[in-house]
Amino acid sequence: MYEVDGIVYAGTPDNHQEVLTVTKIRALADYKLRVRFSTGEEKNYDFKPLLKYPVFRPLKNKALFERVRIKYGAPVWNNGEIDLAPECLYENGETVSGGN
Repeated sequence: MYEVDGIVYAGTPDNHQEVLTVTKIRALADYKLRVRFSTGEEKNYDFKPLLKYPVFRPLKNKALFERVRIKYGAPVWNNGEIDLAPECLYENGETVSGGN
């Protein structure tokens, strides 16, 4: 177990790789997210498949979905009641050409 910026992680830190965080996020049309990571990379993430899970169902409300924010390097909604791991966004997102 180790700690980075007040957050405790399982396992051991890989000294060759920084902890992945979200540095910028924006809701797009059709339940997609544009995400910039601490690596400088930008990806589009299709959130729609997650809406079938009970924890994410409140986000079917587009107004709530669009109020995505970043807290401790992760996207959150509804004052932090709903969140998603940056690794999920990174691994399953599509790279944006040109990084814009």
